[in-house]
Formats: sequence, C-alpha cells, structure tokens
Amino acid sequence: MTAEPDGPEDRLRRFATIWSRAVFPHTATSLTRPELERELLPLARRLSEALRARTFDAAEGRAVGAALIDAHCTEPETLSRALDCVDAYLVLYCGGDGPQEDLRSRSARLQHAMAAGFAEALRERTLAEQEAIARAALQAQGVVAQALHATEARLRAVFEGAAIGIGIADLDGNILQVNKALLRMFGGTEESVRGRNVVDWTHPDDAPQVWHLYEELVRGEREHYHVEKAFYRPDGTVLWTNLTVSLLRDADGCPQYQLALMEDTTERRLLNLRLRYEATHDALTGLPNRTLFFERLEKALSAGEGMRFGLCYLDIDGFKTINDSLGHAAGDRLLVEVADRLQSCATAPGEMVARLGGDEFVALTTGPDTETEVDALADRIMNALVTPIRIDGRELTVRGSIGIVEGPAGERGPAEVLRSADITMYRAKSAGGNRYELADPEADARAITRHGLTTALPAALDRGEFFIEYQPLVHLGDDSVRGAEALVRWLHPQHGVLGPDRFIPLAEHTGLIVPLGRWVLEQSVRQARDWQERHGDQAGPFRINVNLSPCQLTHPGLVADTVDILERAGLEPASLCLEVTESALIGADDDLLKPLRRLAEMGVDIALDDFGTGYSNLANLRRLPVSILKLDRSFTQSMQQFPADPVDLKIVEGIVSLAHSLDLKVTVEGVETGAQAEQLKLLGCDTAQGWYYARPGPPDRLHELALVDATG
Repeated sequence: MTAEPDGPEDRLRRFATIWSRAVFPHTATSLTRPELERELLPLARRLSEALRARTFDAAEGRAVGAALIDAHCTEPETLSRALDCVDAYLVLYCGGDGPQEDLRSRSARLQHAMAAGFAEALRERTLAEQEAIARAALQAQGVVAQALHATEARLRAVFEGAAIGIGIADLDGNILQVNKALLRMFGGTEESVRGRNVVDWTHPDDAPQVWHLYEELVRGEREHYHVEKAFYRPDGTVLWTNLTVSLLRDADGCPQYQLALMEDTTERRLLNLRLRYEATHDALTGLPNRTLFFERLEKALSAGEGMRFGLCYLDIDGFKTINDSLGHAAGDRLLVEVADRLQSCATAPGEMVARLGGDEFVALTTGPDTETEVDALADRIMNALVTPIRIDGRELTVRGSIGIVEGPAGERGPAEVLRSADITMYRAKSAGGNRYELADPEADARAITRHGLTTALPAALDRGEFFIEYQPLVHLGDDSVRGAEALVRWLHPQHGVLGPDRFIPLAEHTGLIVPLGRWVLEQSVRQARDWQERHGDQAGPFRINVNLSPCQLTHPGLVADTVDILERAGLEPASLCLEVTESALIGADDDLLKPLRRLAEMGVDIALDDFGTGYSNLANLRRLPVSILKLDRSFTQSMQQFPADPVDLKIVEGIVSLAHSLDLKVTVEGVETGAQAEQLKLLGCDTAQGWYYARPGPPDRLHELALVDATG
C-alpha cells in the first residue's frame, strides 16, 4: 500500500495526477501524460482555492473549463471524465477540514461552472473555425464556379481537416460532397450520405422556421442562416447540431451551391439536459422542485379563457417529531415513500406533484373543470396517506394538512396563489390537522394582516409607535380613584390605533413581548412617579397596574428589571401592581412562582387577572403570592339586567367572602352602569373599573377625574 499524501501541496498533486490519468486517453493533444499533468496542476490549484474561498466565485470554475479547451482537451468525453474526477476527488484531496456538506455543494456548483466554461470556450473555438472555413469557402466560390480544379488542393485541406462537419449541396438539395467529420457525426459511409437530398433529413423537432429559411436561401433571398437542428442517424439515434448554411454564388453572382457547416452538440445538449434536470428536480424524491413547479404554475395561470387551476398544498403533520425521534435518515425514507404515493395520485393529464422543500408538497391540476377535480385530488392524497409506512421495523401513521386554492386562470400570480394555499394549509393544521380546507379570501386577508403586523412590530417599538392609555381603578367605598391600569396601544401608520388584543398575541409569539413589556412598565412607573410629584396626596395614594404576559413570567430578568425600573423612577414598590392572568398560573410550579414571590416580598402587589374564567382549584389561592383577585367582566354582564341572576350574585358573593377571608382585595372589571356599581358595592367588592367611570385615556385626563372624585 502507498502512503497517503501528507501536505496540501502533495494532496493537490495527487488530485492532478488522478485527473490527468482520467482524461488523457480522450484528449486530442500531442502532450505526454506527465506533460498534461503539469498543465492540469495550476487548474487543480484554482479549483482547490475556489472550493475553500470565503466567497464562492463561479468565474473560477468557468475559467478552468475554458482552460481545458486551450489545452486541446476538446472531446465531450474529456469534460465528462473531468467532471466525474472533480466530483469524486476534489473535496477528498482539497477540501481540508471544512463542513463536508457545504464543500460538496460548492463542488457541485464548480462542476456546473466548469461545464458552462467548457461549452462556451468550445463554442467560441468552433465558431472561429467556422468563420475561417466560411471565409475560405466564400473566397473560393468564384473559383469553384469557374474552375473548381484550380483550388481543389487548398480547399480539400481545409475541407478534410476541419473538426466540424462540412457538406456541399446543389440548389435542389442534392448532397454533392461531405467531409470526414460529418461522416463521423452521422456514423455512416460517404456513399450512404452522398446522393441524398437535404429534405430527407427532416426531423419532428425541427422549428417551423428552419425550412422557411432554407427556401429563402436556395431562392437567393438570403445569404446564410444559423439554426439548432436535429438529424436521425442511420442507426435511429438523434444527432443534435449547430447548423450554419451559406449560399455560394458564381462569378456573375447567381446562386449555385449551398454550404453547410455542422457542429455536433449532442453531448453538450445531454449535459445541459442533465444540469437542467438537477436544477428542476428534488434530489431526494425525484419530484419536480420549487423552480419547475413555479414554471408550471405560471403557465397554468396564464392559460386562455375558460381554463382553471386547482392547487393542493400539503404539509405532513408531526414530521419534526419523526425526525427528532428516529433520525433524519428515517425522515428522508418517509419523504420518499410519501412522494411515491403522491405521484400515484396525480397521473391524469394536466396534473403534477412537486416537493417545495422539507415536508411540504404541492399537487397541481389544470383544465376547464378543476372545481370538482381538485377536491377529488385532495381526497386521493388523503386516502393515499392512510396506510401506515414501515420504517426500520416501525409502522408510522402519516397525517397531512392540505390547503386548497382553486380558480380561473389569469386573475392571480403564482406567488399570490401559493401564499393563499400556505395560509389555508396552516388553517387546516390549526384545526387539528389530517384534513383539508378551501381557501377563504377573508381568512387570507386576516392572515396577511397578522403577518404584516408581526413583521412591523420590532420597527414599531424602535419608531415609538406605541403609547399608553390609563383606565381608573375606583374604590367602591367612597368612589375615589385609587389607581389606574396601564393599557398599551399601537398607533399603526396604515391601520390606525390598534388595541392590545390585535398585537399582544403576536408579540408573545415572536418574543417581542419582553422588550415591549419592559417599555410599558418603564413608561407606567415613570407616569405614576410624575403623578406623585405633581399632585402629592390630593387624590389619595395612587397605584399603577401593569399586565404581565406568560412569556414575561418565565423571563429570567423579570425581578431585576422591575427593581431597576422602580429604583430609577424613585417609585415605591407598594405603588405598583402586576396583573397576571389566572390561566397563566394554573398548575404553576415553584420555579414559575418564585419571581412573583420575590416581587411580593418587596411590596409589589400581584393581582390574579380574569379570575373565574379558568379551572383552578380555589384552594390553590393559598399558595399563590397574590394580594388581589380581579374578577372577569363576565360576572358583571349578568348584572346589567334587573333583577340580576341570583346564581351569579351568589358566586360573586362567595368569591368576595373567600377572598376577604384570605386577606385578598377584589377588583371587578367591565362596570358599565350605576346599577352594576351599586350591586358590586353591596356584595363587598373593593374596587372596580369600566366605562361607567371612564374609558381608557391619556394620563392628564385620569388625574383630573381623580381630583374631581376626591373633592366632589
């Protein structure tokens, strides 16, 4: 056994050696193999540097491909062998210690660039040869018409030695002469080619203008034309060429012959088709990928009048759990099986299945009657997923959520259709999954609005678009204002003033609730301190109530942030009340309650908000660090009518009695009438808030109300 190369230079030379051995038998060069290896070494170094460069540069790959042509490695097989060698050995010998997946992805891109550079350089070289031959032929056309024998030696050398195929025919299309390169292209004898007529080489893939151009040329209406044309070889295979046909005139300028120059592009075309396939198909499942799907969708949406489309957007439910528990290899096998089943569901004309990425698939159907066909397609997909998939000895039940979009062609673009399908799919998933939903324009609009608000939230906080309104907390014993609840609002540039129900859930979902909550706490505490400094005790002791979301409760900086804000504002902890919803504390463990206990020990009041809407055990109140129960507005709604519901009255009376026995104060929300306020006072509630007293408003208006109540 031979030792592995040690240093990077040794490994680079080893790669160049392998490369030269792979391509040498297929090169048309006078160099020996060691000489070719020395030619390839700097090219190998350029590939190695491009592979490991900080920024990928496709120009390096194209330059290496072009350099192969300069080294006379012009045979198509040379490119194929070179690409195979780069694919197999470049990362192995030149990749270093970088991430293998990234290096292989970059190696593949370098191969594509090499192929493009090779093809472009070969084309330029061929065109240069064609131009030289055309010039020689045109210079000789007058001599051919008068005395062909006078220049036969010179023309024969060019004619026979050219690397491209050359043929001469009369104006009737009868082939008079062909060179050896053309015979090699067709794989036949000179006798089998000479004597045939040009029109015998019609091919089904000929573009309509090909023969129209030919007719113009033989009539003398044009001097030449250039097309891409396919020919059948004698063995039935197809030869693809770049074909240039020129008109040869006699000394008097009359058309006499036609000269055809052919470049064999079959290998290049196959390579391009291979690269095109790889660029438009998913490597794992073999299905069309996002690129090809968008091409098909765009074509379907631009179809003529009367045509429709139907789109099923599928996401596998719980796929992440499968990946996390069984591994990505098992997940990949599952995706392959799902792809096969989906492919079997879309076999009718106008139907296709594609993989967009991850566990997301789409199925498209087109035609005049997709309103019923798309539902049938969705049913077939759901039925195809019913049978469990066996992976590594386990039977996995696959469930999927599908969003369906259907409509006439010509009304929407691909991006809009896919967005609607995506939104609808998530609506099916949020409804429990394993089902399909039809797109709803109103639901789409709501989802798009939510998305817009979500993306605008961070910038809105930086731009100062949020503000706070305050709603007074009234003591039911003397109707004095004892405090206020801070309620954040968003002054959106397009949608106007938005209440917290429109954006707080979005802020919680994105994590922005933590900086937003801190900002609300800072502003509210600073406002409470400002009230104290400006008005002293004219309106009694003021307390500011600030809501805490469940995300803020679990944030490790809650206690430290609260202490810092209070100290910087100079506000006593007893002037702050933090409101936490009952649902957030149901089943809370000691770790979650510890920050609230620390705040309560400092003197901060903790209010249990929306009390009565959850399912918590009333006995749990003893272990919660709360000092205030805030009854949900649902209890006050039943008191709007007279007489009030006696059951609700008993419930409120019981809650108030229990709270007072535990030294808890009771605040009631949603008081809208004097009758409600009077009834709550009789039941023993301590404080209340609602539109009966005042709607949320700016801080100055609230303190004016406090002064009126205190002196009125």
